[in-house]
Amino acid sequence: MKPTPQAQNIDEVIRILEDIITQSKTESSPLGYFAALYLLVTSQVKKGIEENFFDDGPRMEKLDVLFANRYLAAYYSHQQSQSATLSWEKSFALSSKYWPIVLQHLLMGMNAHINLDLGIAAAQVMKDKNIDDLDGDFNKINEVLSSLVHKVQQDLAEIWPTLRFILKLTGKVDDALTDFSMKLARDGAWKFAKQLSELDESKQEEFISLRDHKVADKSKIIAFPGWLVSTLFKVIRLGERGSISQKIVKLRD
Repeated sequence: MKPTPQAQNIDEVIRILEDIITQSKTESSPLGYFAALYLLVTSQVKKGIEENFFDDGPRMEKLDVLFANRYLAAYYSHQQSQSATLSWEKSFALSSKYWPIVLQHLLMGMNAHINLDLGIAAAQVMKDKNIDDLDGDFNKINEVLSSLVHKVQQDLAEIWPTLRFILKLTGKVDDALTDFSMKLARDGAWKFAKQLSELDESKQEEFISLRDHKVADKSKIIAFPGWLVSTLFKVIRLGERGSISQKIVKLRD
């Protein structure tokens, strides 16, 4: 079994994400959708660090790397047919199915990474410190995510042109994308991080496992949103433009 690539700094995170995107394009794998979105987020975080957007740049880079390495570990475990967290397994399982739309793939990745991994990474970077000191920069991460919502919506509109009409009609970005990324990252992940940081190390593994099962259970809402919404998604899926590789490029650029 090949060793799992793990980044030591934010530049290595970006390089490995680019490798995953290249591999996904070659294999026509929907796993590249989330990797493309994640590359955008990581690049923005790097820019924020360089421009002193965060209160503590070096700490933010450490958090970014710890956070990303959880995704990288899950991704490469899946590639080598090894087990990952249940939350990520649910996300990866969607990649073998035809009907899920691009948005569903993105939301499944966000669900696993933000609702489980972000809290763990936050607790790790603040080990033996007061986690409340991270609160300001944790909220600034949400500002970075928020800044990318409009771009992602426009990319999705390029993939599914009818979405342009819906966005123009409603005059706002997609509620599902906003709810799963912004609100849950700000509230649920932070609450989880604080609870985890207050536990003895001997109890953390069990607590993480319980959280993993809860997050995995939430993924059902994304994968199986009900008959009516599922029917709409099938219509969207049939109307999506381009190959998987072309869609990955659209999200990445």
